[in-house]
Amino acid sequence: MKVLSLLAAASAASAHTIFVQLEAGGTTYPVSHGIRTPSYDGPITDVTSNDLACNGGPNPTTPSDKIITVNAGSTVKAIWRHTLTSGADDVMDASHKGPTLAYLKKVNNALTDTGIGNGWFKIQEDGYNNGQWGTSTVISNGGFQYIDIPACIPNGQYLLRAEMIALHAASSTAGAQLYMECAQINIVGGTGTASPSTYSIPGIYMANDPGLLINIYSMGTSSAYTIPGPAKFTCSGGGGSGSNPTTTAKVSSTSAAATSTSKVAVTTSTTLKTSVVGQPTGCTAAQWAQCGGIGFSGCTTCASPYTCKKQNDYYSQCS
Repeated sequence: MKVLSLLAAASAASAHTIFVQLEAGGTTYPVSHGIRTPSYDGPITDVTSNDLACNGGPNPTTPSDKIITVNAGSTVKAIWRHTLTSGADDVMDASHKGPTLAYLKKVNNALTDTGIGNGWFKIQEDGYNNGQWGTSTVISNGGFQYIDIPACIPNGQYLLRAEMIALHAASSTAGAQLYMECAQINIVGGTGTASPSTYSIPGIYMANDPGLLINIYSMGTSSAYTIPGPAKFTCSGGGGSGSNPTTTAKVSSTSAAATSTSKVAVTTSTTLKTSVVGQPTGCTAAQWAQCGGIGFSGCTTCASPYTCKKQNDYYSQCS
């Protein structure tokens, strides 16, 4: 194990990666076109940092004045490279194994929205399947991360957050290395028939999540792996509210024996319970759902055995 740790440390400099380009509608856009890319390819390791949204902090990003048009129901490709000038044979060191994920956030202005806070929903995830990690698949694909854009979401401007997580040093707290950038896109052709439940970044991950605090060297081919973050949203019924409910809560009635289910829409970032506005009565929030935050008006009681834990002033989460 000590030898493996040393090898992991030795390969760290060559293992970093950046989401540098987006391919959409048959067009591969230039490097940094519509993407807030950093000059340095380092990771974010503090899951409570605002830098978790679209990178920054130790990896300062450069703004882009471009917005990429994307068709709802299409598949786009996030293109990853070790550096801004690397080729398809230099994506990320193969030792850096872990999941890939992608999130969307609907915004008023994709050029200026920081991405920090509520509004995010997951649309892609690839964890560990029969000995193959999601990052390994991206490397094998020459740096392509395939992301399906839901057909049922509303049209408008969004931030598309593509992410790769390296778990080679994740056996200790804050050992997981998270790589992410945000593309600025305008989605057209969506039906708008679904309203995804949304989550805050930071807030979607915790340092002790089983998918982030893990010894991958002890895993076998058939080992189970829990992908971090909320459930993936799908138009057929996963991760949404309205026509696609994914979270329900039991509501007390006058009869102790009678209960009914009520759809819970997850909205806004962390908080103190004293800042909750118009809190519903008799409802509970599921695991990973928001339970507090400045301006939050949803359920503040978590379903057993979870408790409401503050992530920041704008977002508290059941965990």
